[in-house]
Amino acid sequence: QVQLVESGGGLVQAGGSLKLSCAASGGTFSNYAMGWFRQAPGKEREFVAAISWSGGSTYYADSVKGRFTISRDNAKNTTYLQMNSLKPEDTAVYYCAAGDYSGSHYYTKTPSWTHEYDYWGQGTQVTVSS
Repeated sequence: QVQLVESGGGLVQAGGSLKLSCAASGGTFSNYAMGWFRQAPGKEREFVAAISWSGGSTYYADSVKGRFTISRDNAKNTTYLQMNSLKPEDTAVYYCAAGDYSGSHYYTKTPSWTHEYDYWGQGTQVTVSS
């Protein structure tokens, strides 16, 4: 069983930056592709970014491409989401997720659907004021 704990959320003005962290425990972190999703009030959870277990491949939603960067540190069992040029529409609860895609044939897999992930964190609130 993998536990995921997000941190780094908060209140920021439009144009500002935040860096989210997701610490994993209870499993072999390097076996997992990692993803970030977000959910705004009254909306469905949506994909933000993903990184393969190897770290060699990343994938972003069009709405955040060029502004957000996902990364991982397998030695620290942590994945990050650097968010720059934040907009009010980025306001949401941000969740990290882990999916077991170990093995060479999954070297570049970057899942973007919620059903492709096995474990979820509790979420961290990001609020961007205009």
